[in-house]
Amino acid sequence: MGSFSIWHWLIVLAIVLLVFGRGKIPELMGDVAKGIKNFKSGMADDDTADNSKTIDNQPNQPVNSVKEKTTKS
Repeated sequence: MGSFSIWHWLIVLAIVLLVFGRGKIPELMGDVAKGIKNFKSGMADDDTADNSKTIDNQPNQPVNSVKEKTTKS
């Protein structure tokens, strides 16, 4: 299997343009860029939320931690 020539890539490009249309590809790329931007901002929000929960360098306690049950003797 050799590498593809320029004609192969031009045919593939023509088929992609026929399937998606000329205006659809920039819209898809814009949506991908918005998704990446939202993901990065969400990750940054999580980091700041984790840092604000930590007090005096103590590890965070789980929200749904199981409390020790006391048994009656």
